[in-house]
Amino acid sequence: MAEQIKQGIISLQNQATQRTKKRVVCLYRVSTVGQVEKDDIPMQKQSCHEYCWRQPDWEIVREFSEKGVSGFKVSAKDRDAIQEIQRMALQGEFDILLVFMFDRLGRKDDETPFVVEWFVQNGIEVWSAMEGQQRFDTHVDKLLNYIRYWQASGESIKTSIRTKTRMEQLTQEGHFTGGGVPYGYRLEQKGRTNRRNKAVGDLAVEPDEAEIVKLIFQKYVNEGYGAQRLCRYLTEQGIRNKKGRNIATTSINRIIKNAIYTGVIHNGDSRSEVIPELQIIDQETFDRAQVIMAQRVRHHNDVPLNTKGRSLLVGKVYCGHCGGKLTLTSYGRKRVRADGTVHRETRARYQCHYNVRHPGECDGQSGYGLDKLDRLIDQIIHIQFERIRKAPPQALINREAQRETALAKAQLNMLMEQHSQKEREYQDLRAETIKVVQGTSQLNADLLNSLVEETKAQIAELEQQIQKGREALQALSAGAEKVRQEYAQLVSWADMYDNCTFEAKKMIVAQFVKSVSVRRDYEIDITFNVSFTEFQEIYLEPETEEEKRSKEPLSLALTETMRQAV
Repeated sequence: MAEQIKQGIISLQNQATQRTKKRVVCLYRVSTVGQVEKDDIPMQKQSCHEYCWRQPDWEIVREFSEKGVSGFKVSAKDRDAIQEIQRMALQGEFDILLVFMFDRLGRKDDETPFVVEWFVQNGIEVWSAMEGQQRFDTHVDKLLNYIRYWQASGESIKTSIRTKTRMEQLTQEGHFTGGGVPYGYRLEQKGRTNRRNKAVGDLAVEPDEAEIVKLIFQKYVNEGYGAQRLCRYLTEQGIRNKKGRNIATTSINRIIKNAIYTGVIHNGDSRSEVIPELQIIDQETFDRAQVIMAQRVRHHNDVPLNTKGRSLLVGKVYCGHCGGKLTLTSYGRKRVRADGTVHRETRARYQCHYNVRHPGECDGQSGYGLDKLDRLIDQIIHIQFERIRKAPPQALINREAQRETALAKAQLNMLMEQHSQKEREYQDLRAETIKVVQGTSQLNADLLNSLVEETKAQIAELEQQIQKGREALQALSAGAEKVRQEYAQLVSWADMYDNCTFEAKKMIVAQFVKSVSVRRDYEIDITFNVSFTEFQEIYLEPETEEEKRSKEPLSLALTETMRQAV
């Protein structure tokens, strides 16, 4: 009986002890996945467990782990662990919140101090295994609490700045700084290590994928393929991405916009120099792709929205009588052959809608045959490209631009020399002013003041002329580069026009021809783009009599149009 009473007393004592133990919730957090891989959370957990063991009346009831959650960037209201711990606090499910260090609760100086204070106000003690308890008994405690998280926030900002600066430096040095590896490249170990002495990869061209990238740009720039059409084309050709799936339209658009293919690594505002071994696409092709993409968004008629149709000029042909745009229409024809079989064919033509809808108001034809009109335009463009091929070589054009630039530089240097001379005169006059004050000068004060004001005005005038000279020189340099690019583009079109695909020919015509006006009996008037108009006025030789005779078979109307055009 006595033994039973003793056991009962011991049991009651154990129950009382259990009821007096403080219930502890532990929170562990790391900001990056890299920290998870380095076992930072197990380290925090071990430290918190050891701290609890040293407190005889503490008992861990629950643990939370946040992996890859930034305490500086992510608000407490967006952290599931903090939200659940606050809910448990309101329900009275624990007594102590324990963390490895207080910054595991967060690093936001405008939020985290008040989160900590909220727990304390709701009866929860907040402890750190490394820093002890955070109390709010006095006003000084509140200040120290705020200062702690203000310092933590500052450390996060400095860490962010250091990381960003180092990333920019690595980018400028031509190193890959992470993220998805672009299509056309692979990661390759080239002996570079990070600060933890861990090997890191750099970009290298993946030859097979690089050929696909070249194909995408070639189809997009030269043949007018859009992203959807490219997607279908690549699928039909059995071309897949790194994961073995079809290359989506979004991926194609990203490829077209990604400057990495020019051999330049970008990271925010930082960029490397051109890295030849990484260059897949030349800069001019990439720039042209960006222009085409922008023009398609704005529905600019220098670039056809698609090149699938068999019309060469759709969107650029106008009625020479009423000025209305000609649209493409089709109609069917049925023919009965000699053997009695019926043959059906579909024909297309350019139609003047205004003429059709307002009979008598437009005295032109209601429509023009697609094949006939396109064939005439094709011959005109062919002749113009022949003239371009006979134009002066690029070296001669560059020499002319260099001569103009050299003259502008010489004029600017003369102005700067005059400015320096006037500055010296001005300084001499200022020195003479001291002599006037001392009474040792041969000049009187009025004359000296007049000379000073005149010199200052001359200096101001020269400074304005120098500024204009610099602007003129800059404009000449930019103009010379523009002429070089336009000349190279015209020569490229001339070389490929006769032997390229119809899609590529349509893209060339869209950029080479501004508009076509057609009148009765196929009288044609072509307006070329501005760059070619200027180019032929400056660099193309007038037509010879032989060239004029070579165009007579096109028709008298066409010959007259060509005479006007050139």
